[in-house]
Amino acid sequence: MMIDINLPRNGGMTMKALTYVEQGRFALTEKPRPALLDSRDAIVRVTLSSICTSDLHIKHGSVPRAVPGVTVGHEMVGVVESVGSAVTTVSPGDRVTVNVETFCGACFFCKHGYVNNCTDPNGGWALGCRIDGGQAELVRVPYADQGLNKIPDTVSDEQALFVGDVLATGFWAARISEIQEEDTVLIIGAGPTGLCTLMCVLLKRPRRIIVCERDPARIRFVREHYPQVLTCPPETCEAFVQANSDHGGADVVLEVAGAPDTFRLAWRCARPNAIVTVVALYDRPQILPLPEMYGKNLTFKTGGVDGCHCAEILELIRRGKIDTTPLITHRFPLHDIEEAYRIFENKLDGVIKIAITPNEI
Repeated sequence: MMIDINLPRNGGMTMKALTYVEQGRFALTEKPRPALLDSRDAIVRVTLSSICTSDLHIKHGSVPRAVPGVTVGHEMVGVVESVGSAVTTVSPGDRVTVNVETFCGACFFCKHGYVNNCTDPNGGWALGCRIDGGQAELVRVPYADQGLNKIPDTVSDEQALFVGDVLATGFWAARISEIQEEDTVLIIGAGPTGLCTLMCVLLKRPRRIIVCERDPARIRFVREHYPQVLTCPPETCEAFVQANSDHGGADVVLEVAGAPDTFRLAWRCARPNAIVTVVALYDRPQILPLPEMYGKNLTFKTGGVDGCHCAEILELIRRGKIDTTPLITHRFPLHDIEEAYRIFENKLDGVIKIAITPNEI
């Protein structure tokens, strides 16, 4: 194995890491540096990370697979510190994005692009959930050849920060929704994932896009950055979509909010024979009222992101087709990450996304 013997910047063999202590509590703790455990592993020095709503789902106990004691965080970029002997696509010193999904690349599901359902014991969403993640100084990435992508020299860390998770989710959602140029597309939710979904839907050039959002600050953000996009609040969404579509509803609906009433809103706003793509992760079970929706002949697509298009997304960023940097409204050093969580969880100060930088030397 190619192993970097240099000590971390704090001069010891430990590091700071945000830890899932128990339901309802994260804490910044001191942990051992990660080590290579397999020839396909890489160790990445995290240069920038972010907080995702899925991290809050872990904190609130909505992700049963999450393991107490794990380092949280699955949205990050960094520099490769060391690699196992079987790693061929990255080397120490490379700037890389880290994929939210861990996948082997060889099983039935991986070969078909369904990497969220990789059959490896650590397959799917593992980082920051079942194995230590990246709200830390260093992170071990299994299957590094699949999970890491080199960042082009002309792309900054902030430009690449969301590639491995929230932007990959939006890209995947837009791709599986089969959007056509004549379509009316409804996106429910203008949080970080909804906005990344919007950016990727825009690449499909549909006839019109409607964003449904309750928060006035988020509506202002959409109007400021995407003036061609229509907006409406949930209370009037169904009537607004009816008035601004050609066939009695949206041709494609992407449900990205995950609020108690947004699943029902999604299928009610869809025209007959529409596609409803559920991107949201819900805290509670949802009701599928088949007798009520009988005859609409809807197609539902749902599940975790198959995040295997990061190289394509990085190329779109390099070419100036996607820019997620306006989503970064706040920046905190790692030692203040608990304050960053307080702001993000309570939606304070107009927060959209937070960039977490390494501790000062």
